[in-house]
Amino acid sequence: MRETIIALLPILLPVFMGTILLFLKRLKERKVILFYTGTGLLLTGVLAWNVILNAKDQQVTLFWLTEQIPVMLKPDVLGKVFLMVVTVVWICTGFFSFSYMKHEKNERRYYGFFLITFGILMGLGQSGNLVTMYAFFEFMTLAAFPLVIHNQSREAVMAGLKYLIYSFFGAYMALFGLFFLCRYADTITFTPGGTLNAELIADHGQMLLIIAGLMILGFSVKAGMFPLHAWLPAAHPVAPAPASAALSGIIVKGGVFAILRVIFYLFGADFLRGTWVQTVFLVLSLLTVFMGSMLAFGEDILKKRLAYSTVSQLSYILFGIALLEPTAVCGSLLHLMGHALIKSTLFLCAGAVICRSGFTRVSELRGIGKRMPVTIWCFTIASLGLIGIPPTSGFISKWYLATGALDSGIAVFQYAGPVILIISALLTAGYLLPVTLKGFFPGELQQEAGHDTWKKCEGDRLMLIPLVILTALSVLLGMFPNSMLNYIDGMLSGIM
Repeated sequence: MRETIIALLPILLPVFMGTILLFLKRLKERKVILFYTGTGLLLTGVLAWNVILNAKDQQVTLFWLTEQIPVMLKPDVLGKVFLMVVTVVWICTGFFSFSYMKHEKNERRYYGFFLITFGILMGLGQSGNLVTMYAFFEFMTLAAFPLVIHNQSREAVMAGLKYLIYSFFGAYMALFGLFFLCRYADTITFTPGGTLNAELIADHGQMLLIIAGLMILGFSVKAGMFPLHAWLPAAHPVAPAPASAALSGIIVKGGVFAILRVIFYLFGADFLRGTWVQTVFLVLSLLTVFMGSMLAFGEDILKKRLAYSTVSQLSYILFGIALLEPTAVCGSLLHLMGHALIKSTLFLCAGAVICRSGFTRVSELRGIGKRMPVTIWCFTIASLGLIGIPPTSGFISKWYLATGALDSGIAVFQYAGPVILIISALLTAGYLLPVTLKGFFPGELQQEAGHDTWKKCEGDRLMLIPLVILTALSVLLGMFPNSMLNYIDGMLSGIM
């Protein structure tokens, strides 16, 4: 009973509080809404960390869909890594919203769905089998939809519809695979190393490879892998900046999390290693890395540039997973954590700039560093992390990815991978550092534009404190990675 309560509380509390916020019309005063939301975020964070620290891989069965299929929670090492990232980013993003959203309409609705999505992500991280994960994955898609279309403009609604269509298309491919796994696996409960029944798959190996490919492609829709990436650059520019940070920092990681579960806890790495599925996965991930970087390099709208950057950087993670090599997978998990912190910081910085100055394009940002020094310094440090400059977390994760590629021994990819990662890093510098250069070194012409150009417009504490926390954590993860590396190594020894 105690284990059930520990597992359920971080799911039910924010969902309940978010639902109350949506339907209790008495909550009209802004201070009351913010206090209520802040309390919900912090309480959920405490409950999540209680799961992370105290849950010992216990299995909690909530109910049975059929006699063979339970809905169950089972927090393990991978799930706890996901919960850590979600908790830190979601709370920081939520408190940033308190300042950013004051000029937006329908704040109560925004915070209601923000809390509900938080609870659903808690459930996704604790999912113990494929059916449970799939259910929370779909709930996550639906709960995040109102965040995308929040301002209800035609552009936002169309972007939201694109997000739903792509997400449902991917989900149906994953659902197709679920039916086959129920038939050809010993269990759909997540088990390190995989659950396929050797006798049952002896005559159906090629069919199951097709199923594995479909499931990987289906879940990669949320992770923005080519050719199903187009929803990301459509959704990010129209959503409020904190929602964009949540989408890019966390929601897309749900797709990565699901792919990790499918490969290492259901099919097993050995089943896919050396097959055409692995080859296609490697090709698509590297193509997406390069394509996303190129599109970001040529984009002037700041949030859209960051959205294309997310497409590219997420495929760094997918490439490491596709190698099926321990060092590379370790790099992928580190990059998952670091990217969540870094990209959330970048989107929040972009939101602060848009909110306080009104500028939305990179070409308009000349001198912005003089007006918003803390914000642009956070943007700069986060940019260095995304490029892979030490001592940020991006350097460690990309080092592991490149080393893992070289150690993989996979023809072509062991060399093509590091080369494309380096090219992408150079392109990343090319599309992020101009914001810093324009911001702090505007040139003589900008200085002559008048006194108002240099008027301070820095965000308030509710904006700046989350930015500083996320920036500091991304650096600390790079400077002191050993504890996380040891934690991840323990997991990898069981699944590979």
